[in-house]
Amino acid sequence: MTIDGGTFTISNLGMFGVEQFVALLNPPQAAILAVGAIEPKAVPTDDGGFEARPLMTLTLTCDHRSLDGATAADFLRTVKAFLEEPGLML
Repeated sequence: MTIDGGTFTISNLGMFGVEQFVALLNPPQAAILAVGAIEPKAVPTDDGGFEARPLMTLTLTCDHRSLDGATAADFLRTVKAFLEEPGLML
């Protein structure tokens, strides 16, 4: 079996207030990135306290016939780095 015409899709339900979800892959897609809502969450600080930070959940669904899981994890790590420090994209 060969996969032709595979695509990458982004599904954003965050704009509807959905915090996190898993998007379903439709052949011939190779992967789909699910983007959840950005919401303030309590994050521990170095001094033992907490502060509110804007956080969002990204979920990546991949067809392992065309993508290796380690490659997909590296992609998510890169997306996270770019979102945290947009200057890295320059």
